[in-house]
Amino acid sequence: MKKKPKIVYPVKWGYRIIGADVDNLLRAVEETMPGLNYEVKSSNISSNEKYYSLNVTVLVSSEVVRDLIFQKLSDHPDIKMVI
Repeated sequence: MKKKPKIVYPVKWGYRIIGADVDNLLRAVEETMPGLNYEVKSSNISSNEKYYSLNVTVLVSSEVVRDLIFQKLSDHPDIKMVI
């Protein structure tokens, strides 16, 4: 049986977001994390330049906050996938 890893909060947590337009991805991050101190770095571009990915790192205070950010990013219409 697998155990959940022990995470000590607060912790910097990373999300990779994927979408079709970099500007829309950046706007989505701003909309889903107002007031939070986050860092965004460019990640990859698909070979046909149809999809872009960004790495977003944010300091999260708890598992609840971490999961809430993930859900908000996943629900945003401009974000195709969150990893």
